[in-house]
Amino acid sequence: MTTNINENKSFPVIKYCLYARKSTEDEERQALSIDSQIKEMRQVAERDNLHISLVRTEAHSAKASGHRPVFNKIIEDIRKEKYNGILTWNADRLSRNAGDLGLLVDLMDNKLLLEIRTYNQTFRDSPNEKFLLMILGSQAKLENDNKSINVKRGLRMKVQLGLWPSVAPIGYLNEMIRGREGCVVIDPARAHIVQEIYKQALNGWSHRRIKRWLRDDLDFRSRNNKHLCLSSIQKILSTPFYYGEFEYPKGSGNWYKGKHKALVTKEMFELVKEKTAERKHQNFVFRKNFAYTKIMKCGLCGGNVTAEEIFKSLKDGSIARYVYYGCTRSRDPKCKMLYIREELLIQQLRDLVDRFSLDDLGIREQFERESERIHRFNCDVLGQPPEYTDKNQKDVDIKKYIKYILSDGLIDEKRQVLLSLKSKIILKDKRVYLDVIKDEEESLEPENQNLPMII
Repeated sequence: MTTNINENKSFPVIKYCLYARKSTEDEERQALSIDSQIKEMRQVAERDNLHISLVRTEAHSAKASGHRPVFNKIIEDIRKEKYNGILTWNADRLSRNAGDLGLLVDLMDNKLLLEIRTYNQTFRDSPNEKFLLMILGSQAKLENDNKSINVKRGLRMKVQLGLWPSVAPIGYLNEMIRGREGCVVIDPARAHIVQEIYKQALNGWSHRRIKRWLRDDLDFRSRNNKHLCLSSIQKILSTPFYYGEFEYPKGSGNWYKGKHKALVTKEMFELVKEKTAERKHQNFVFRKNFAYTKIMKCGLCGGNVTAEEIFKSLKDGSIARYVYYGCTRSRDPKCKMLYIREELLIQQLRDLVDRFSLDDLGIREQFERESERIHRFNCDVLGQPPEYTDKNQKDVDIKKYIKYILSDGLIDEKRQVLLSLKSKIILKDKRVYLDVIKDEEESLEPENQNLPMII
C-alpha cells in the first residue's frame, strides 16, 4: 500500500509541479510523448491523492547543463517556494548531466525540494534516496557519453568506406534504403544543372550572373523549393565532393575518396577555383567605396541601396563624374526604384538633420575631438590666443557640424554619422525618409524632382 506524505500531519503539504519533457535524442524516440507522460502521471497523482499546482512541458535535450528554459524556470520557482515537489515520468526526464542533477540535490539539502516522484519511484531528502537519484542521473549521462563515442566511431567507419555522413549536396540524393545509409546517388532533376554551373563559371560568369540565370531563365530551385542564393552558388563551386573527394570533419585535413559518381573533373574544379580567386582579387582591387551605400534601405522592396559611378565627356573636353544611388534589386529583380544623384541625396540628408534622432554620445564625442583638433591648430599653427578659439568653439552648433560632415567630410566620417542614427533611412522615388514611410506630407520634396539621369 502506497503512503502519501501529504496525509501525514508531521510533514508539510507538498505542492507538485508536473514536468514532462520529450527529447530529440535518437535513443529516446521510443519514449512516451509529452501527452502520454502527462496522462500517466495524472493517474499516479489521482491514485496517491497528490496535489498538482501546475504542469510544465518542454521539448529540449537535457544533455547540456542550464540550456533548458522551462527546467530553469522550475528551479527558480522552487527557490521562491511556489511549490516543493516535482512529478515526472522518469528521473532522466529531469537531468542527463551533472550540473542540473546537482541543482536538484542542492535544493533537497536546503529543504526547498521535499520530494521528486516518478512513475515507480520516490526520492526524498534522505542519503540513500538522494544517492539513488544521483546514480540514475549519472547513468543517463553515461548513456549520452557512450552514445556520442559510438556515433563518432560509426561516422569514422562510414567515411573510411567512402560514404557521405550527412545530407547530400545539391545535385545528389541520399538513398533512403535500410542498410545503405550514407550512400548518395545522382539527382536526375538537378545534377545536369550543377554541371552547367561549373561550365558557366569556367566561361567567366560571375556568381551574380549565374544566380540571375538560374532564377530568371531556368527557374531552378533547391530541394526546399527555393531559388539559390549567392552563398549556395559559392558553396557549389567550392565543394570538392563534386569531383569525388571530401574532407571529414571539415578543417581536419582528413580526406577520403567517395564512392559516389563525380559530376565534374578535378581539373575543372581547380580551374574554376582559380578563376573565382582571380575575380575576387579584381573586385577587391577595383572596388569603389561610396559613402552612403549599405546604410539605407529601398522603400519599395526593402533591399539595400547601392551606388553607380558614371563618367561623361563634356564639350570642353573635360570629364564629368556623376554618382547615382539606387536599389540593388537583390530582393526584387523588377524593383522600379528611381536613381537619385548624390548631390540631391546629400541635400536631402542635410535638410533632415533637424529631424534626426541621434546617438548624442557617439556624435558628441566625434564633435568634441574635431573641435579640439581645430582648437590646437588655431593655437599652435595660426598663433591665435586660446580665449578667441574657445569662444568660437562654444558657438559651433553640433547639427551644423553634422551638415558639414555630410557635405565635405571624409567617407568614413559620413558613414559614422549616419550609422549613429536611431532611425533607419529609407530611400523611395528620389526622396529620403526617416524610419518608415508614413505619408507624403512628412517626406522632403527634392529641389529638382525631374533631374535627368545621365547615361
